[in-house]
Amino acid sequence: MKIGIISLGLIGGSLFKALCANFDTIYAVTRNKETIQKAKSYSPNISDNLNTLSECDMVFAACPINKTLEILDKLENIVSKDCIVLDCASVKEFVMKKERPYKFIGSHPMAGTEFSGFDASFKELFQGAKWVLTPAENISDEDIKKVQTIITMTGAETIITNAKEHDYAAALISHMPLLVSEAIFKCVSDNNLALKLASSGFRDMTRLAMSNLEMAQDMNTFNSVNIQKALDKLVNEINFLKNTKDLKIFADIKNTRSSMYSSEGKNIF
Repeated sequence: MKIGIISLGLIGGSLFKALCANFDTIYAVTRNKETIQKAKSYSPNISDNLNTLSECDMVFAACPINKTLEILDKLENIVSKDCIVLDCASVKEFVMKKERPYKFIGSHPMAGTEFSGFDASFKELFQGAKWVLTPAENISDEDIKKVQTIITMTGAETIITNAKEHDYAAALISHMPLLVSEAIFKCVSDNNLALKLASSGFRDMTRLAMSNLEMAQDMNTFNSVNIQKALDKLVNEINFLKNTKDLKIFADIKNTRSSMYSSEGKNIF
């Protein structure tokens, strides 16, 4: 099987490195000339030309959200109708609206760090992570199994759902937390004493504020409706909790949170 990857940032680079450990025919396309030279130490099939993916059986478009539709459109004139194409954007409804001449499966690897670029990528990034699939209607069970086989090689677990449910869930557990992290930091950024006193709790709560700026902006742009719904829900919960005197409610939250992750920090739900 020939597999192609477009864009070698944190996600694409980590996928590239993970799959190079299992395949000799991994192709990759990136416009960054320095990355091309670095990636050639893993595979000789690196280029800045999308046409090099014409014979691939599966292609992952791991480009930024705002570039995804452009890349998916270009692939229509490059890959065959039997090629399975997946995007890696963290928003799914906007990519699922158009019917494609190839076999398209929306996907979202639920993994990442606050760093970006090929140098920040590593093959273990997806170990124990969830990888969401939102297949188009013309996708067969056999096509899904092929994708699941490849994704399993990265150490991730696939979850199949629809784009609408995915986007609201992503707003709740990814896009909203990023905004909240930024807002928390902004709240104390002009208070020198607070900044001096800040320790591990503040550090952990604001880690997401270090996220890739383009990605953060794209999340706000492409999933704004769901983010607003999530923020409204958060405000309601905060108002409820600050007025409650029932310690059992806080105990239930603590116990549920404690049971959600293994001792290694992996989500066991």
